[in-house]
Amino acid sequence: MDHIDANGLRFAYLAEGAADAPLVLMLHGFPDTAYTWDRVLPAVAAAGYRAVAPFTRGYHPTAIPADGAYDSDTLGRDALALIDALSPGKPAVLVGHDWGASAAYSAAAQGPSKLRLLITMAIPHPARIRFTPRLAWTLRHFVTLRGRNAAAKLARDDFALVDTLVRRWSPAWPDMPASETAHVKESLRHAGSAEAACGYYRAQSLRGVTGALRQKIAVPSVAFAGEHDNIEPRAYEKARHQFTASYEVVQVPGGHFMHREQPEHFVTELVRVLRDKAPA
Repeated sequence: MDHIDANGLRFAYLAEGAADAPLVLMLHGFPDTAYTWDRVLPAVAAAGYRAVAPFTRGYHPTAIPADGAYDSDTLGRDALALIDALSPGKPAVLVGHDWGASAAYSAAAQGPSKLRLLITMAIPHPARIRFTPRLAWTLRHFVTLRGRNAAAKLARDDFALVDTLVRRWSPAWPDMPASETAHVKESLRHAGSAEAACGYYRAQSLRGVTGALRQKIAVPSVAFAGEHDNIEPRAYEKARHQFTASYEVVQVPGGHFMHREQPEHFVTELVRVLRDKAPA
């Protein structure tokens, strides 16, 4: 683990690969940490890249922002600042899962020249998501995590909600190991981190997308869709009009946590995409 300053915040991160290799920056979502990439980092490094996975703002051991800013544009600026700090003057590949995908979409809109390739996972472009009763039920955790005493509810019974959400979003993962959520629970136990995780949800507008997420994406993009995720793969096809450069949808086995459920398959596809679209 190492640390770096970016966008006015001290970030902790995991990294593998040569320091001078092309950067692949990988952003985690919720409920998760940088350790979500522990099976992906070495494979990406072995393919000739420098793979870096930060703990996003508020997730221990990254600092908690004093201003409490967790909106998508701020998260996007974090990603761009990390690219500047880790790969000065050189564009990077940006990979984002869940909230990390939202941050990555925003980063691509705000700083397209800093990205060689955008790769998102488990979240179609938010501007093209159409809410249905089924999707609203799937996203009912937003009500809990935006509400009063959200951090206390999240922490209840040793963060039992974390396990519930992972199982809900990856329903075809019956053999999820009991240790799967240990890293995120450890991070959230630190003072202020659970409140920070809920802050992402409070910062989400209920009136639709705002800021940079309203813009179309001019960066070559690839979206990974889990076959058993609660958001169906066809939703990614409907997002195609949000992209003015190339756009590919890669459907893979697994649910929301596809890279954890089916790591061998996911890594194979990810490395293929990197070599085809942003060779080292």
